[in-house]
Amino acid sequence: MRCFSHRRSDRRPALPAFAAALIAATVTGCAVNPATGERMLSLVGEADEIELGREADQAIVAEAGLYPDTALQRYVSDLGLQLAAASERPDLPWTFRVLDDPAVNAFALPGGFIYVTRGILAHMTSEAQLVGVLGHEIGHVTARHGVDRMSRARLAQLGLGIGMVLSETVRDLGDVLQTGTGLLFLKFSRDDEREADRLGVRYMTRLGYEPVELARVMGMLGRASELSSPGRVPGWLSTHPEPEDRFASITAMVGDEAEPGARRVERDGFIRRLDGLVFGPDPRQGFVDGGWFRHPELAFRVSTEGGSVINERERVRFVAADERALVQLTLAGEPPDAALARLERDEGLRVGAAQAVTVSGWAAVQAPIEVPRESGTLEGQVLLVEADAGTLQLLGVWAARGEPSQWVAAVQNSVAPETDPVMLRRQADRLELVRLERDTPFARFLEEHPSALDAERAALINQVERTDTLQSGLWKRVAAGS
Repeated sequence: MRCFSHRRSDRRPALPAFAAALIAATVTGCAVNPATGERMLSLVGEADEIELGREADQAIVAEAGLYPDTALQRYVSDLGLQLAAASERPDLPWTFRVLDDPAVNAFALPGGFIYVTRGILAHMTSEAQLVGVLGHEIGHVTARHGVDRMSRARLAQLGLGIGMVLSETVRDLGDVLQTGTGLLFLKFSRDDEREADRLGVRYMTRLGYEPVELARVMGMLGRASELSSPGRVPGWLSTHPEPEDRFASITAMVGDEAEPGARRVERDGFIRRLDGLVFGPDPRQGFVDGGWFRHPELAFRVSTEGGSVINERERVRFVAADERALVQLTLAGEPPDAALARLERDEGLRVGAAQAVTVSGWAAVQAPIEVPRESGTLEGQVLLVEADAGTLQLLGVWAARGEPSQWVAAVQNSVAPETDPVMLRRQADRLELVRLERDTPFARFLEEHPSALDAERAALINQVERTDTLQSGLWKRVAAGS
């Protein structure tokens, strides 16, 4: 929407109050885009922008977790802060994080919160590529793309007669936008993506990096999307539109945005930092094997029969095959009696009479529950098991009133100690570096240094083709965990 001033002629009829408010919102919400100098619609001030990002950051860190390598975290943060200092909004509370997530993804939240996953780092081959991705995400923030999406969502609600012109609190805005990880899915437009590409090129060249490396990242992301599992959207595509020949478009931007001087790539130094990086899902955080969800760190297992598993950082959800029942497993962190009281006090559940039971040799407490909702009350049952690692809370609910779910009961009663030493010792796959002393065909490289990946994916993490000859130097393979 183009910002404009409005002058009402005395000969025109007075506007209805609602229409006047809509126009007033448009006029007073105009601002100058700090990165482009162009006028833009903005119904969200900088203070609210920062607070929204900060609240969502807490949810993202709790759900995905940070990769536990302080040196890698510091390295990414230092690069990001250097880029942010060279941007048009250096005074934002910039925060850069590496998430413990195998997805190939990077994204930005309003207010200066930038994330890269260990999954995308594993697929990069130079510091310039990391700098390019960070610069691209910084560009979304400096150009206030997230704020623009939020403002348009707010204005759309106003146009439908929902809510006020501008909420006075961050909480109200959060209700509109589903603050938290929902902000990740404020998909940017193709114009936003091109602008972020251009700004990324601008920032990385200000620091002397080779901008063509950003184009190479886009090529890698395209290949990664082609190799993703059928029906699964790659992480990058959940937050970015599918690129349309981004390599060519970014390369064309270099002449306009790149500053003169030597251009850094920093290949080997970057790759050395990836040695030992966890690759793919980390079984130490739980995995499915042989009809069981197994957790080596907490030494328990739960049957997956008749359903599917969604394994997240803070919880595991077991979903019935007909999707009419669910069990959520968390670590309660307190004795069963205290956990039951918390469910009533803090979660708003109605908890019935509890009874002591035994599950797989562990003492436990179970109780019926009711979950009040606007559309009606859900029935369910909570089981609190005093496992060796602490109190496991298995909260089950089902859709049919008056018909207790046998599947929920079966899942809850299947929880048991994990005693298989092979499962308890299960380790993650990790990146391992190989130094080639001479040029070597890629096929021979795989023969001499086998990888846990197939040939196509092994080529992808090195950003080469299977028919290429590798030059002498450092290359990556994936060593299988035990």
